[in-house]
Amino acid sequence: QVQLVESGGGLVQPGGSLRLSCAASGSIASINAMGWYRQAPGKQRELVATITGSGSTNYAESVKGRFAISRDNAKNAVYLQMNSLKPEDTAVYYCNAYLRAFWALGPSDYWGQGTQVTVSS
Repeated sequence: QVQLVESGGGLVQPGGSLRLSCAASGSIASINAMGWYRQAPGKQRELVATITGSGSTNYAESVKGRFAISRDNAKNAVYLQMNSLKPEDTAVYYCNAYLRAFWALGPSDYWGQGTQVTVSS
């Protein structure tokens, strides 16, 4: 079994900051990319940021310069530092890992349960 657990969401005022954390655990053989996605009410889930095992990053245009993704390979963890938050950043944020479990022949996508981020005054 593989599990991704997120933490760090909450309510913050516009211009504020939050840091999301996600840890993967279980029968993990290897992790390729990890990342964060978000889904606002009435909208499709969208990519926020991804990071490979070697540290290469990719960001949505809407968050470039404000958000920073990082990763701790030893802990199977990924983080998202969110600064200068805007009301339009309000969404449920989901952690994603593209990993291979011990019992699997190849990697698959795994998702966390989601954490709510609300940006409002």
